[in-house]
Amino acid sequence: MTEAGFNIHATAIVVGKTGLLFSGPSGWGKSMLAFTCMTEARRLGLFTALVADDQVFLSEEAGAVIAACPPSIAGLIELRGTGIVHQDHVPQAVMHYAVLPGSASGENRVPPEGEIVSLATGFSLPALRLLTGVSSPLAILMAKVPDIGR
Repeated sequence: MTEAGFNIHATAIVVGKTGLLFSGPSGWGKSMLAFTCMTEARRLGLFTALVADDQVFLSEEAGAVIAACPPSIAGLIELRGTGIVHQDHVPQAVMHYAVLPGSASGENRVPPEGEIVSLATGFSLPALRLLTGVSSPLAILMAKVPDIGR
């Protein structure tokens, strides 16, 4: 397993061969959005797995951002108001995109193209913005980046 560099508050999943790191403030809905994306992926017949929820260890390997899970929480995801549930999981995966909170109003309604987010010192990923409460978050992400899941 890759040695951890930073422990961040996020949720990491894999859809197909694409790593998605949900990052944002506490209470934003990272876990529920990630869970919903995994559920959608299964319905589409795509491979999907949880990497880590709540605590994600980030490291770098050959220029790629690697997300890993603390062994004590492997396969567990907390769904606010429901409790902790088990999911198929992988111990680590390359992350390709950071999924961040979007804004429905004001100047930030349309996020900038090519946005890059710094997750921790030395760890950056292309950003995808997403609102909470959308019924099909994976469909929205796939509309923005058609290679997700492949």
